[in-house]
Amino acid sequence: MERKSEIRRKTKETDIVLSLSADGTGKSEVNTGIGFFDHMLELMAKHGFLDLCVKAASSQGEMDGHHLVEDTGIVLGQALREVLGEKKSIRRYGTSFVPMDESLAMVSIDLSGRPFLVFDADFKSQRIGDMDTQLVEEFFRAVAFNSGMTLHIKVLYGKNDHHKVEAVFKAFGRALDEAVKIDGRIEGVMSTKGLL
Repeated sequence: MERKSEIRRKTKETDIVLSLSADGTGKSEVNTGIGFFDHMLELMAKHGFLDLCVKAASSQGEMDGHHLVEDTGIVLGQALREVLGEKKSIRRYGTSFVPMDESLAMVSIDLSGRPFLVFDADFKSQRIGDMDTQLVEEFFRAVAFNSGMTLHIKVLYGKNDHHKVEAVFKAFGRALDEAVKIDGRIEGVMSTKGLL
């Protein structure tokens, strides 16, 4: 059975519809009105073999980058939580190192049900294209806390902020792909407690 979810979140600030398949091929259709963010979500889906469709808009008609990015993270986290259900037979952990030219990023995930974010990245630019760089951390915090994942993100080094952020999103997709994989050797959940 394919692990799929579709969620709509409509508030006074944003209107977001997101569909997700954890058993996809990396196809995506993303429109948030923030070009750089769209690009990051598309490459995250590609490298994570996620089928992802996102349509996001500001409810008031004016572009509200902060709430659009954060609320998209909330909805993606909720979709992940729904898709994984009881987490039976998933590998649970995933780690990926991704180079992007002079930059190197590491993302490590535990689908533990215990939300936590460690975000260790330094950006010199206030914006990349039409996206505030501070929103990268806000997005991943929203994903982690709404999906119930422990998420560690570290940019080990790099000079170009675009490259750093791109490496992070690619590494997140790849680590997530590893963590959500079904492994026939795992009976129940990957925990000695018998519950995640």
